Amino acid sequence: MTADAYIHNRSDAGPGRPLLFLFHGTGGDENQFWEIGPALLPGAGLVAPRGDISEHGAARYFRRAAEGIYDMEDLARATTKMTGFIRAHAEAAQPSAVLGLGYSNGANIMASVMFANPDLFDAAVLMHPLIPFTPEIEGKLETDVLITAGRADPICPPQLTSRLETWLRDAGARVTLEWHSGGHEIRKGEIDAARTMFAEYAAEKTA
Repeated sequence: MTADAYIHNRSDAGPGRPLLFLFHGTGGDENQFWEIGPALLPGAGLVAPRGDISEHGAARYFRRAAEGIYDMEDLARATTKMTGFIRAHAEAAQPSAVLGLGYSNGANIMASVMFANPDLFDAAVLMHPLIPFTPEIEGKLETDVLITAGRADPICPPQLTSRLETWLRDAGARVTLEWHSGGHEIRKGEIDAARTMFAEYAAEKTA
């Protein structure tokens, strides 16, 4: 896989700076989080890929049969393709750290990449992820992970969010869970929590 495997936005920061990947939700594109990327981690390189699957015109990273019912064969395809894309950009950028933020479908593909490649991300923000299957995590996951979720989310039930937290902790990840009282929408507290985690991590890695 190459750095051009997906249509994407890219902003280079030069070697030795963090590299932040931004993954949109269903129906979004490479611009969904592009404007807030610099605010989340000033001075970082940014890469935002557009999903290569169309669901009735809405961009996604992998196919599904229905809400919460994934095409596992296509998820495996997408995981391999996205892993190659991320590694190609990381090898070219030579960053101090590889970070990621994904929302909904974007969080799901990022989580799947993390399960298959525990060494790939140094820190990750999973906003409203839905993992309805038991993952096979290929090794120890030494990653800082922030999960954000809504207690009344009709798409990502809270019990599945808590189950994902347990799986990640058991695999070795350092997990923080940020809840809000609403549903599947992103709220300010989630953005603030992501900014705080990335800022602290970047300061630690680049000091």
